[in-house]
Amino acid sequence: MTTKNWTHVVFTIALLTFTFAPGTVLSGQDAPNPYTINVRVGLAILPVSVVDHKNHRVSGLKKENFQVYEDGRPQKITLFEDKDAPVTIGLVVDNSLSMQPKRPAVIAAALAFAGSSNPQDEIFVVNFNQTIHMELPKDVPFTRNPEELRSALSKITANGQTALYDAIGVALEHLKQGTGGKKYLILVSDGGDNASRHSLSNVLTMAKSSDAVIYSVGIVNENYSDENPGVLRKLSKVTGGEFFMPDSVSEVIDTLKLIARDIRQQYTLGYVPDNQAQDGKFRVVRVTASTPDDRKLSVRTRAGYLAPSASPVRAIVQERHSQ
Repeated sequence: MTTKNWTHVVFTIALLTFTFAPGTVLSGQDAPNPYTINVRVGLAILPVSVVDHKNHRVSGLKKENFQVYEDGRPQKITLFEDKDAPVTIGLVVDNSLSMQPKRPAVIAAALAFAGSSNPQDEIFVVNFNQTIHMELPKDVPFTRNPEELRSALSKITANGQTALYDAIGVALEHLKQGTGGKKYLILVSDGGDNASRHSLSNVLTMAKSSDAVIYSVGIVNENYSDENPGVLRKLSKVTGGEFFMPDSVSEVIDTLKLIARDIRQQYTLGYVPDNQAQDGKFRVVRVTASTPDDRKLSVRTRAGYLAPSASPVRAIVQERHSQ
């Protein structure tokens, strides 16, 4: 059955957890998942990743280990979650000619990523060369079925030019249909683009204005001059994700498993801003984390949000690294 009748709700600076309508079954799921709508209006919501000085993920922190600042002023944390909740994920895979020798490893890595994710995550696949291919059936916007993912990832042969920017634009738009509380794109490419209608500037603006966190994996081959992994690094940086460039194609599987673990180990913090002015201005947010033994911790979270104006609009969030 389709998910066309899923309920979509948008509030300014609100945490949204969506429900499946009665009788709706997502592909790969045998029975409806009884999520309930849970809207906490007035909260600024922050997805938070914490690492130590060796860049190891830090788990087990409590609410009292965090401090949130908005425009330099401390805020009271009213929501704290460290559970592994279902998310929406788009796998965006380069299938241009330059990626041809890397395809078997990329497919294996994408399947390993899905296997390391929350079993309730909803996933879709975008394959691209000079054209964009939404590979799941038209009536299946997302799936949890490994065989459907394998089929989607294997459908086209690597050839042709590269419309990377257009593919990202399509994926960002499709991601909006997702019901997960958080949304991610996993981009596997060499970073080159020679066939898009969108410019890099267009795509960066779209990425910064979305709720998506982009993780990117650069797979380069010195035999191709069009490769540009710097583009991937930039896309991840502006959205608060991470960029990886494995030393070899064989390391791509481990890289995507690492990304899956990072997504599952994120904390969620929420607070009611002390500044409730509807002035349409950007609120700068900073989060710090500490432990009793004074370990050096680094926090990656959103850079802030756009306050509502007199006419309510959906908050636009960006992400950054902060100390």
